[in-house]
Amino acid sequence: MTMNYIRRGAGRPLLLLHGIGGSWRSWQTIIEDLAAEREVIAVDLPGFGNTPPLVGPVSISTLADAVTDFLRDHHLLGIDAVGSSMGARLVLELARRGGVLGAVVSLDPGGFWQGWEVPVFYDSVAISTQLVRALQPAMPFLTGNSATRTALFAQFSAHPWRLPAHVALDEMRSFAHAPSFDELLYNLAYGEVQQGAPGGSISAPLVIGWGRQDRVCFPRQAPRALKKFPDARLYWFENCGHFPQWDQPAETVRLILAATAGQNFRDAAIAGRPAKIMHMPVSVVAVAAGVGALVLGGLWLLVRKRAGKN
Repeated sequence: MTMNYIRRGAGRPLLLLHGIGGSWRSWQTIIEDLAAEREVIAVDLPGFGNTPPLVGPVSISTLADAVTDFLRDHHLLGIDAVGSSMGARLVLELARRGGVLGAVVSLDPGGFWQGWEVPVFYDSVAISTQLVRALQPAMPFLTGNSATRTALFAQFSAHPWRLPAHVALDEMRSFAHAPSFDELLYNLAYGEVQQGAPGGSISAPLVIGWGRQDRVCFPRQAPRALKKFPDARLYWFENCGHFPQWDQPAETVRLILAATAGQNFRDAAIAGRPAKIMHMPVSVVAVAAGVGALVLGGLWLLVRKRAGKN
């Protein structure tokens, strides 16, 4: 499988797999720090970034096949790997299969929702994506302003105003132009159910990291992930949303390096931050107002576009 990828640093190889709608650029906040210790290989999965879509169905199973082919073609089978969101579910699937990956860190994996959580996940992300597509002409301004950036990323980050504007813009561009997004989103929500791995079947280190303030894959889903992957160790990120590499980049780097090195680390050592952290809570009213403003802005852009055609 031909995939676009970048390589940084030197040392034992480390694979990074982004979430749905993302690209290798989703790792910009931590990739250089990881590259100081490891040779980092970050790919654009099929149908995202600069990699063409798969021929045929797009699902976790077919993406796992594609990643396996990529690793085999590049003589990288057994590589340590980190996944985020959809990519986090993907590395769990590859770990379950055996013989593909070494140590694995899975950050806020999707696929462990149940009942009402399924339509909440699907509908919220689908609506957000439609809005992001409609607002593309205004996206440089929206991601460059801390207030509108907060509204755009409130579901995904515990403190979106801190997210660098260029990272936010890259993510919004990638979301809007990913040809495999819609099919994969539907299959993640309503398609194949993630299979587990019996206890004792995964011998390499396996760590599942979860943000306490994750509004995409709710923290209540973490015990379900552990039930399916009993060989895994769970790590909680405090003051963190769906993407630890955005909200807690230094902590995420420490976790990845310790876990993939097979260290018997203490959670407190990985957290490694002052006891008291000053942060701005995301007000529900503020987010609602911001989202409302974005919706109105999207409608205005659509009306203006149609008027221009007449």
